[in-house]
Amino acid sequence: MTTTSFPRLSTPAGPIPLQAPFWNRQRHSSMPSHRYRDVYSRVEVPQTERDWPANRLTAAPLWVPVDLRDGNQALAEPMDPARKRRFFELMVTMGYKEIEVGYPSASQTDYDFVRLIAEGGIAPDDVTVVVFTPARRDLIERTVASIQGIANPVVIHMYTATAPTWRSMVLGREPEDLKQLILAGGRDVWELAGDMPNVRFEFSPEVFNLTEPDYVIEICDAMTALWHATPERPVILNLPATVEVATPNVYADQIEYMHKNLARRDAVILSVHPHNDRGTGIACAELAVLAGAQRVEGCIFGNGERTGNVDIATLALNLHAQGVDPMIDFSDIDEIRRTVEHCNRIEVHARHPYVGDLVHTAFSGTHQDAIKKGFAEHRTRAAAEGREESEIEWRVPYLPIDPADIGRDYDAVIRVNSQSGKGGIAYLLETAFGIELPRRLQIDFARHVQQHTDTTGTEVTAADLWKVFEEAYLRADVDAGIAITSYDTAETDGDSRTRITLRIDGREHTSAHRGCGPVEALAAALEAQSIRIDVVGLHQTSVGSGADSEALTLLEHRTADGGAWSAGRDRSVLSATLSAVIAAANRIRADQTA
Repeated sequence: MTTTSFPRLSTPAGPIPLQAPFWNRQRHSSMPSHRYRDVYSRVEVPQTERDWPANRLTAAPLWVPVDLRDGNQALAEPMDPARKRRFFELMVTMGYKEIEVGYPSASQTDYDFVRLIAEGGIAPDDVTVVVFTPARRDLIERTVASIQGIANPVVIHMYTATAPTWRSMVLGREPEDLKQLILAGGRDVWELAGDMPNVRFEFSPEVFNLTEPDYVIEICDAMTALWHATPERPVILNLPATVEVATPNVYADQIEYMHKNLARRDAVILSVHPHNDRGTGIACAELAVLAGAQRVEGCIFGNGERTGNVDIATLALNLHAQGVDPMIDFSDIDEIRRTVEHCNRIEVHARHPYVGDLVHTAFSGTHQDAIKKGFAEHRTRAAAEGREESEIEWRVPYLPIDPADIGRDYDAVIRVNSQSGKGGIAYLLETAFGIELPRRLQIDFARHVQQHTDTTGTEVTAADLWKVFEEAYLRADVDAGIAITSYDTAETDGDSRTRITLRIDGREHTSAHRGCGPVEALAAALEAQSIRIDVVGLHQTSVGSGADSEALTLLEHRTADGGAWSAGRDRSVLSATLSAVIAAANRIRADQTA
């Protein structure tokens, strides 16, 4: 391989001395970059000709979300069974046909979730479930036990690290010893599950991208022979960039080399699993598919160890933006985001591609003007051709896709030509009252403000904004006849008890709840009265400052029409939160009786 250096600038009189122009001087850095080796000196791909640069993406690869295993292992608080099931059901609804569901030998929670799939019938017949195991017999036995009785297609995914540093430092094995360990694991898998007709097999040489290519080929060919790979029962060879260490073209070269040199290629599904340590995991996956990969493992929004796994949503919607059907349904991306945030307990960044709150929002006046003109031209073309706007080629400036494709409305794009206006609303409330609104509440509240200004036609002051806010979010608790009249808590020998009294349509209902706090007890008491509140998030702020300040709880929850907000205000944070829950209950009840 050759290395590339930037040429010196030159003139007819010859090269410009590096020390002459200020913009060509090297800046001093105190970072110890000399401690690191470039990847070319560690793994050189014997590739002299490459086809991938001339290829084009024309179809979606096989997608395999690993949120329930790899993504779950990367969470500070791993998913409980309810969150795991909710995430699984989301992925089924989105149309994923192969889902990695867990690491059953690693935890009882994962084992039990695989058993739920086996016994609970929560997986449609056409969904393949993947289970993950190291190459160790006792763990393989536990894994095979977990899948007993599953009627769905199953993939047993076995892995072992193969890179030199991992071989010597972590596993203490010479190359041949490690190969024999892997083959022993492969034989155990075949012995225990080879006769199960619904089971296929997957092998990952972990840290593939730092392993000698010919050594990987040697092991992978031995595994496909051991597992009797055929086109009718192909073996998945998954080649992870476990720690991203090179530019994406290097990974593409590695994948193409494997693609061209593996034995039994027609009996192999070539898969990739890029991580994002360099911030180029998406590029690695796209170039790997150009280079011959047929399958991509990743997480829906890129959650994973360190800087994350590859982001499947971005990969899929990149294809959509190029006119290629991604084969996964992202038509309600906000609901997908809310569910993923709930299950992972991690917020998606506002600038995250496609899904972030701000990705379709223009703050710049020039951008706003171009977008408005683009929308106008789009509608004019549709009218001139007598076609629906959704049938017209999309070419609106600054918007690579139509926000409506993923369930976003145009208010967030055009009216905020006034997103600056939304920002101004939030600024006035913060400066006048000390209230800090979450971004999504800013968008929701701006609609109420717009209705107010459309009606009055007058300038909106901070005091006016606060009145609109009170009417929209704080007074909802008096509308539908639900109130909390009392609550008390007690704790005995570590066992907490909460008594809640509700007044609903003038009648009181008292209930006692063990092992939970007042907020959870209130939600349970309401659910007992057929009023279920699905909380998305709670945000605490305050009204005023100093000794006179009051707590303000902002509660985001689901309704039949999507998301909604309610609020509660009190001197006590707890009382404010309970008031917010009651406000939400009244809104839900009002919607039910409307």
